[in-house]
Formats: sequence, C-alpha cells, structure tokens
Amino acid sequence: MAAETTTVDLQAQTVEVLKQIQQLDFNTVLNQWIIPYGTKILLAIAIYFIGKSVARFLSGLLGKAVLRSSKDEMLQGFVSSISYFLFLLIVVIAALSQLGINTSSLVALIGAAGLAIGLALQNSLQNFAAGVMILVFKPFRKGDYIEAGGVAGVVNQIGLLVVELRTGDNKTVLVPNGKVFGDSITNYSTNETRRVDFIFDIDYSSDITAAKQIIADCLAQESRILRNPEPTIVVGSLASNSVQLFVRPWARTADYWGVYFAITEKVKLEFDRAGIAIPFNQLNVHLDQDLVVGIEKKVN
Repeated sequence: MAAETTTVDLQAQTVEVLKQIQQLDFNTVLNQWIIPYGTKILLAIAIYFIGKSVARFLSGLLGKAVLRSSKDEMLQGFVSSISYFLFLLIVVIAALSQLGINTSSLVALIGAAGLAIGLALQNSLQNFAAGVMILVFKPFRKGDYIEAGGVAGVVNQIGLLVVELRTGDNKTVLVPNGKVFGDSITNYSTNETRRVDFIFDIDYSSDITAAKQIIADCLAQESRILRNPEPTIVVGSLASNSVQLFVRPWARTADYWGVYFAITEKVKLEFDRAGIAIPFNQLNVHLDQDLVVGIEKKVN
C-alpha cells in the first residue's frame, strides 16, 4: 500500500514539473538563464585562452630579459617556466571568478595543498631552493671543473634539484643542490692561471744547492710554465727522514695536470742522474747493549 502511494506521489510530481516546463516562456528562459550564464561562460573561456597567450608571452619576454642580463640559458629556462606557471594560475583564478565561483576558498585550498606538499617534500624543496641560489649567484658554470659536496668533476648540467658532474674517469655523478650549496665550493676554472705545488724530498746527505739547481733547470725547460710570476724553490721543511723542497711554479689552468705530471717525472730522472737520493720512510731502532748480550746468551 505504501509503495503504491509513493508511486502515485512521484507521478503527481512529474506531471507538476511538466506543467511548469510547459508554462515557461522562451524569452524568460533566454533572458534569465541562457544570456546571463552563457555570457559568463564565454567570458571565462575568453579570459582563459587570452590570458594563457598573454602568460606565455610575458614569461618568454621575462626569460629573454634574464638571458640578456645573465647570459645563462639554464636560468632563462627556469625563470620562464616558473613565471608562466604563476601567470597561468592567476588566469585560472580570474576565469573561475568570472563564473561566479568563490575563489577565496580556492586560494586557501591551494595554500593548504602547498603546505602539505612542502612538508612531504622538504628535501626536494631544499634542493630546489639551493638550485635557485646556484642559478642566481652562479658560483660555477657549465664546463667548469669544481669540487663540491665531496665530489670533483666537470659540470655537465645544473638542474633544479641536482648538479651533474663528470669525474676524471668519465663517471657521471649527481650531487643534490642542497649538499652543493650548503658546503664549500672550489672552482678550479674561475681563474686563468693556477699555482702547481710540489714537494720533493731529498736525503740529508744530498747537496741542497745542486738539487735546487736541477729543479730550476727542469722548470726552465718546460714551456707550459709561466715566467711571471717566477717559480719559487725553497727549503720548506726539515722532516724526520728528509729535507723537503717546496716548489711553486705557475701555469695556465688548462695545463695544470700536464705540468704536474711532466715536472714530477723530469725531476725524478734528473735526481737519479745526479745521484740525489730520495729517501724512503725509515725507522731507526737503537737497542741497549746489555739487552743484546742477554738475547745472544739465550739463543746460544
């Protein structure tokens, strides 16, 4: 009985709705619904597509300005991408406002989502912030040989999260930006010249003057060594087993390792020819005579 009553009520409601629809005037529907809401939808669509084009134009313009000022293509790409995303977000909010949607709650939702994402991606955001600082302050560029984050190598790429380095044995190492920027950075490619540091050990019985002259001759024969500033050759330390000669010539940065290996080999060969001894690490042990006699008696 209850089911039949429900069915009758639904039929009555349906008939009432159909009557109301029949009574609607097309002009009323047009003026009260189609024109107002259609206009809002068309304006929202126009705002989105026109705003998207403007956002792309402004981000590209900003990227070109950054490229002209910094000459850094990576910084240009980063600024263009971030600015385009921010401009597009403003356009979307404006389009939704045109539709009558309360965007204040949307902005609050975006802020809450950003906070949640930030807490979940703390390390990534730290690397991202460090990447921004690297791109802005430019402590190194692509192609520089650096030591950072405990790794030394040539910079292949500076990303927003990691720095890609190519080591001397042709391995690719990805170092997080936070580790790079949070530690000391040594850039070996910044200056055109570098000092090449040597320490040559000679025996205490060897002639220091002759050894210094041999080293000076080896440096003079090496064309890649700069004449200004002049190389330094001094007695740097009197070690436990040797006299240490500190040698400090200068060379172009690109010639550093070539000079280092060549001079090391030349000095060793010339020392051998001149009879200049390079001592091995040694330990002198002095035994008490009575102890030696006691050991001999036990052995015998």
